[in-house]
Amino acid sequence: MTKQRTVQVSSDAMIEDLRALVEVESPSRDRDALAASAKVVAAVIENRLGGHAVLVESEAGPHVHWSAGGDPKVLILGHHDTVFPLGTLARRPFKVEDGHATGPGVFDMLGGLVQAVHGLAALDDRSGVEILVTADEEVGSRTSRALIEERALACGAVLVLEGAADGGALKTGRKGCGTYQVSVKGRASHAGLEPAAGVNALVEASYQVLDIAGIGRPGTGTTVTPTVASAGTLDNVVPAEAVVVVDVRVESVAEEERVEAAFAALTPHLDEAEIAVRGGIGRPPMPESASAELFAVARRLLPGLEGRAVGGGSDGNFTAALGVPTLDGLGAVGGGAHADHEYLVVDAMAERAELVAGLVNAIRFG
Repeated sequence: MTKQRTVQVSSDAMIEDLRALVEVESPSRDRDALAASAKVVAAVIENRLGGHAVLVESEAGPHVHWSAGGDPKVLILGHHDTVFPLGTLARRPFKVEDGHATGPGVFDMLGGLVQAVHGLAALDDRSGVEILVTADEEVGSRTSRALIEERALACGAVLVLEGAADGGALKTGRKGCGTYQVSVKGRASHAGLEPAAGVNALVEASYQVLDIAGIGRPGTGTTVTPTVASAGTLDNVVPAEAVVVVDVRVESVAEEERVEAAFAALTPHLDEAEIAVRGGIGRPPMPESASAELFAVARRLLPGLEGRAVGGGSDGNFTAALGVPTLDGLGAVGGGAHADHEYLVVDAMAERAELVAGLVNAIRFG
């Protein structure tokens, strides 16, 4: 079959759709807001591509699934939840100024969704293409993971529309990532009258923080970083409880297994103290081998394009772990993800949309 013709995409039309998405706020875990957002996402897809976008209900909120029909060949993967609470839009409204679009979620990752839709709209034939836009990526993809994996296996190739790495580079590898919570149980007592009668959970937590930090191996890409700690109730009470939260990033399955074993082996230092470990590495590593074939295609389509392995995770970690070819970072060029200075480079939108269209054609027709 011959490669299908594409038509030029319109930056103005993409900005119009981006505004529509940004102006319906979609914070993770807010089911009402996500339900409203999903309807707008579905409307944008149906308006530009035709067909019917199905709202897949979940505890987190609706996921949006669209299929062009035919033998599935490629999955366009994204999410419509954002990290910004309701009210952010009033403080930081959508605007386009000096070549940048700003507003909550423009870079992570509403701009990428718009680019993908318009890239597909430029194709004469969209058969074999599916779009899945989930509602809980920012909080671990607990309700969407099974659906993501099902559609990835059915399609056989995945294009992830997360924002680009610095300078517009694609994301060719990602670390596996997860969160651990280490809870310490001690025994309260009066800090002045009988401190020795207690078991100080804060002191035990301090020992645990040092043990936990020692699990990291930065030389192999493994970072184990205590990030949040809480303990105690009053200044004259020996703390009976403490909690330490830990961010973990690994580059290989072997390191994932080593880290999990190390957390399982943590033991108390103080007599009568107890510890409990919850959590784990929820997103497996995405090795660069998973993106190699698709990245080579992308570089043929856009010479000079760079690829980069990054520390953050995405739903592409799940699909790559299944052995499905996965290319990430195809979304917006910009920066400031999860921050107030988040922005999207408007002049790059058309080129990225055309790149998605070219990759879709190459995957389907060779």
